[in-house]
Amino acid sequence: MEAFLQALAAGLLVGALYGLMCVGLAMIFGIMRVINFAQGDFMMLGMYVAYFFFIALGAHVLAGSPLGAYLSILLTVPVMFLVGYLAHRLLISRVTGGKTAALEGEGHYAQLILTLGIALILQNGGMMVFGPQLVSIRTPLSSSAWEIGPLWGDFVSIFVNEGRGIAALICVVAILLLVALVNRSRLGKSLRAAADNPVAASYMGIDVNRAYRIAFALGTCVTALAGGLLATNFPFHPFVGLEFVIIMYAGVVLGGMGSISGAFWGGMVIGLVQQLSALVLPTQLQNAAIFVFFLLIVTLRPQGLFGRVAERT
Repeated sequence: MEAFLQALAAGLLVGALYGLMCVGLAMIFGIMRVINFAQGDFMMLGMYVAYFFFIALGAHVLAGSPLGAYLSILLTVPVMFLVGYLAHRLLISRVTGGKTAALEGEGHYAQLILTLGIALILQNGGMMVFGPQLVSIRTPLSSSAWEIGPLWGDFVSIFVNEGRGIAALICVVAILLLVALVNRSRLGKSLRAAADNPVAASYMGIDVNRAYRIAFALGTCVTALAGGLLATNFPFHPFVGLEFVIIMYAGVVLGGMGSISGAFWGGMVIGLVQQLSALVLPTQLQNAAIFVFFLLIVTLRPQGLFGRVAERT
């Protein structure tokens, strides 16, 4: 029982991080229908930006304070928003929106090659600039834990890593803010209109290309935020994006295409399956358990857990 509850707690904390990663991809994949192979590498870039902010703040302002790590991660968000905005404006916009009408396969072939090229540039450029060594954003919270319990007398206690606990809370707050932005604001309505029917949205005066650009920038900075929070407990390197981009896509499809909250719950489910499977399977087979569960759900419910059966114009 104690091992199960400990794995359940770890799955919820890891799942919150996976959920935020998946939400970032859902902003791009769900709204623009762009298969972005570079999403994991944008996350890697955000992790390094947060790391260098952390080094700068630790050396001059907040040395030894846990606030330095989380302030560094928050400072990364506008930087990566700008990176995503420029990446779309200079590159991705060439193969999305109205310009895809003249491209074979509605631009999907070009999108695949372009995003794969961006991923390779970021990976190899990161290797040349940052080097192959593992780094992380370590704080005192990374090596301390809260004890929940004892439960059921003095026999069962659950230990929650403080760094992961705070990261999960930040993920939940970020998701709530993003859902409020998409559902309540004028900007969110334009994003949803551009996703549902870009032609009708353009007739209503919505700049679809601008909506796509903002969606790409939001998706980039949200995933970078998740990467920065992950870096407080997970050492990373320039090829770390490869380890998570497949999980991101699995979470988006599992939650349901076009659903921001569904992508979060898809990532949460993946985190739970990954941690609970460790009770009965070796670590090397955790990802296999994830995709067995994924195939089972997609077979029974092709539209995902929170997706709708609808034809997209």
